[in-house]
Amino acid sequence: MKKRPGLASMAAIYRRELLSYLTTPTAYVFVAVFLFAIGLFTFQVGGFFDQRRADLSAFFAFHPWLFMVFLPAIAMRLWAEETRSGAIELLLTLPAPTWSLVLGKYLAAWTVAGAALVLTFPLWITVNFLGSPDNAAIFTAYLSSFLMAGAYIAIGSAMSALTPAQVVAFVLAVLASFVLTALGLPLVSDFFAGVVGGGVAETISRFSILYHFDAAQRGVVDFRSVFYFATLIALCLGFTAVSVDARRGG
Repeated sequence: MKKRPGLASMAAIYRRELLSYLTTPTAYVFVAVFLFAIGLFTFQVGGFFDQRRADLSAFFAFHPWLFMVFLPAIAMRLWAEETRSGAIELLLTLPAPTWSLVLGKYLAAWTVAGAALVLTFPLWITVNFLGSPDNAAIFTAYLSSFLMAGAYIAIGSAMSALTPAQVVAFVLAVLASFVLTALGLPLVSDFFAGVVGGGVAETISRFSILYHFDAAQRGVVDFRSVFYFATLIALCLGFTAVSVDARRGG
């Protein structure tokens, strides 16, 4: 069966982008530093062994905050580097729909993030040796973490499409990610509750990435959270496509 042009273009861009990660230090440095950081926070800050129970709550608790910094670093090059080097002019002349370019690049970055998560699986195996954890809850948390990673990368992609400067794209993505994460903090919720009331504050907190990820850490499969992450990804990629289309039209 012959591939549709859009899907074929997306696959080609995905392979190109993934190869660029694998042939430069970017992906390897990201994975190495991420694994070091998550290990440090899990064992030293989170007190993994001090809890004396076989679960990964100390591990997953730091995912939003580490992703908030590490994943924009992966995504900042998606469009900014193409613009800086001038390669975007050639890319946009390809007979491929904009959505295929955006999705191909995005999925390559998400694959790198997924690979980093897969490399943490030995920790899951370890807790099964130490005790009898709730593996269904751990699986749910991993799935939610993967979806959350996709959301942060989508934010980074949107910011990368705005500017040719990777550093600027990184800072904008971190700021946007921080706002969407911090909205779920009790301190922020209490502040809004004192200003606009508890009901409105609760509604605001539901727009937080942290709010939806916390539910998954408890082993709850909430399809509203899946919908939230899917919608956030779609909106950010839609914004990216509009930004890219504006350049293509110009």
